[in-house]
Amino acid sequence: MANQILIATVLMAVAGAMIASQAPINAALGRSIGSPVGAATVSFAIGFAVLLIATILIGDGSSLLRAVKAPPFLLVGGAMGALFVFAALWSVPILGVVTTASLMIFGQMGAALLLDHYGAFGVAQHSINVTRVLSTALVAGGVILSRW
Repeated sequence: MANQILIATVLMAVAGAMIASQAPINAALGRSIGSPVGAATVSFAIGFAVLLIATILIGDGSSLLRAVKAPPFLLVGGAMGALFVFAALWSVPILGVVTTASLMIFGQMGAALLLDHYGAFGVAQHSINVTRVLSTALVAGGVILSRW
């Protein structure tokens, strides 16, 4: 279990660094092709291709066919991802990378407090408490310090 915690911690730190890098890269792509929406589309198309190849290579291709049987509300994640990519690449030139990333983290933590509290979508339930609210408030403070 300790190894899994370490691996998950490192993986998420690396993924966080990639998210911070993704927004300015996509913003530069948007400037290069003259369209932020076009850049988000290209980003998603490449991500789709990578995931499709990975899904097939690991032998899970048939799982894609089962998606049509999933409850429709579970398919909204792709739309959320599209909005996230567009919002990030559009906001970076205006707010800067630090403020954009801080706001992303603040939004994620606020939603995570509620998702954990209610055990939404089958995640383990973790009640809202002072420590969790304070950690979110500290990120909000970081947003303010990063911008103003």
